[in-house]
Amino acid sequence: MAEGGAPFWRTTPLAALSPEQWEALCDGCGKCCLLKLQDDDEDGQPGEVHATNVACRLLDRHSCRCSDYAERWDSVPDCVQLFPAAIRRTPWLPPTCAYRLLDEGHDLPEWHPLVTGDPESIHRAGKSVRGRCIDERKAGPLDHHLVDWDDL
Repeated sequence: MAEGGAPFWRTTPLAALSPEQWEALCDGCGKCCLLKLQDDDEDGQPGEVHATNVACRLLDRHSCRCSDYAERWDSVPDCVQLFPAAIRRTPWLPPTCAYRLLDEGHDLPEWHPLVTGDPESIHRAGKSVRGRCIDERKAGPLDHHLVDWDDL
């Protein structure tokens, strides 16, 4: 808690968060670890992003956390590192993402683990990918796994 009892995410801008606070904002949904397909537009520029239910091979599909977070780039070189200036340039962040919500001026949802004090609250609320995704090593062609979930 910050001064006056308000939680840090209500009193500290994203760019001023400590590394520990930044990491604590992650709700453990696993949605950002789902593989995406992106179209190219007519000019060859990046176009529409399509979500799949295929999880990165490092995602622990039960905890919805990376199984090798500290060393993830060794095996997944294109893993995206999120930082405050990149939030608005990352259109595939889910609408429930704490970083996106705070960047847009919203508060954390009632099921967020920082609000509840319970890392399982996100799963009980049905806001994670637990039970909804497949490991990329078993998926086959990504275009066979396109999804249109409201929370992606």
